[in-house]
Amino acid sequence: MTQSFDIVIVGGGLVGASLACRLSASAFSVALIEGQTPPDDPYEWDQRIYAISRGSRRYLQDCGAWQRLDASRCQPVNQMQIFGDERSELVFDADNAHLSELAIILESRHLQKAIWEGLPGHDKFTLIQPARPVSIHYEQDRAVLALDNQQTLSARLIVGADGARSWVRQQIQSAKGRADQPKPYGQKGVVANFDTEKSHQGIAWQWFQADGSILAWLPLPGNRMSMVWSAQDPLADELCQLAPEQLAQRVAEAGGYRLGKLTPITPAVGFPLRALVLPDLVGQRLALVGDAAHLVHPLAGQGVNLGFQDARDLADLLLKSPSVDPGSPSFLQRYERNRRFDILAMDGVTKNLHRLFNASGAAPKWLRNVGLNLTNRVPAVKQALIRQALG
Repeated sequence: MTQSFDIVIVGGGLVGASLACRLSASAFSVALIEGQTPPDDPYEWDQRIYAISRGSRRYLQDCGAWQRLDASRCQPVNQMQIFGDERSELVFDADNAHLSELAIILESRHLQKAIWEGLPGHDKFTLIQPARPVSIHYEQDRAVLALDNQQTLSARLIVGADGARSWVRQQIQSAKGRADQPKPYGQKGVVANFDTEKSHQGIAWQWFQADGSILAWLPLPGNRMSMVWSAQDPLADELCQLAPEQLAQRVAEAGGYRLGKLTPITPAVGFPLRALVLPDLVGQRLALVGDAAHLVHPLAGQGVNLGFQDARDLADLLLKSPSVDPGSPSFLQRYERNRRFDILAMDGVTKNLHRLFNASGAAPKWLRNVGLNLTNRVPAVKQALIRQALG
């Protein structure tokens, strides 16, 4: 027997589950398919940390998730200090921008739990887990999904929120004769959390280093800090293999001991860094959001925010047009047009910064360091950058 829905979301991560929550206010029937069960307990400190922009916070408030967060595990960023590899710096300050904060730092699993707790409980929403799609075909004005648990679902629109290895994206590419794949940077993002001897005072630091690696320290509640070190594979692998105390010493030294002695809270884990921008975000009754739609370098800390913007824009279009066929070509083209500029702009910024700070020679070094210093001295440019980052 085939179950019929207006919208089926494949992937119950942060972006997919938040979209399901946001659509609970709509007239559409929605199913959420997730391949595994998220963790239930409050957990220890999570290595995966996100800097949530003000735009994403508003979206999460609309989803009802923000109100369920434990404030004691959320840390406002009051200032961000960025350093080049030769005495250059750029400082963003919330007070100078007349803001309460630049971003909120929180743990991935903490946010995931808050979103899942708000999944709709009415009869127009269905959660199916654990399950994954295995095939798709089309019947008149609907797409039909077969799942690996023997269920069959039909929908007017299928949303791929299934991450960097997206099954839904593969269906779009296959139908269009494409094979776009994420391109590796040859780097990993090494993450770990530490107790700190000194207070971070709500400051986030980022260092663009001479070897092309990028070190970021993100403040956590209390005297704690999350480290993200984007480094070439050999250095990243070396960092992951260090004993916890050796890693803490290496990280403290790389950051000039700004927070004094560091004590490990979580082990180091490395995530391969890849880039992906697609020519098509939509296909026949298919649409992509989040990492299924794009992958950007974490140096700007905007990957998850870009995904939340996808979900927000798609939800807004659906909520404003309750009688629309959500899988029609005209509707999908509207969604794709809405998202194209933001995605290309963020991809361009991250790729060009990555190239500039990985380039050797006197000219690139001069350009990147002068550029940071000049930007730091022009308030209008800084305000424009802050507005873009706020989403």
